[in-house]
Amino acid sequence: MHENEISERIIGCAIEVHRALGPGLLESAYEECLAAEMDAQGLHYDRQKPVPIVYRNIKLDCGYRVDFVVEGKVVVDLKALDLVPPVMYAQILTYVRLLDKRLGLLINFHVGQLSKGVKRVVNKL
Repeated sequence: MHENEISERIIGCAIEVHRALGPGLLESAYEECLAAEMDAQGLHYDRQKPVPIVYRNIKLDCGYRVDFVVEGKVVVDLKALDLVPPVMYAQILTYVRLLDKRLGLLINFHVGQLSKGVKRVVNKL
């Protein structure tokens, strides 16, 4: 599957979760529900995937994790915030680059309409 197709399916799953729950819950609740929805849709993912940082050939254990890597290709970071600070967009792009992927999604569930809470981040796609 191509990254664009995977992202469409992830967004569809997120929309289903948002329709059922609406805004206002903790990020962890949305993460659990999105995992269940992706399971139901047959999407494979790694959850709470470590993000390795290598600096001058030294692998650093900084404890960074991304919420999902779906089908080994798309990085997904979830939020449940009134306002997503610009640094969060930079962070997802950095995760995409460090994991050597081409596409990332930042999904903020704390919005009235989920389509307004989805940001695609592209790295050489």
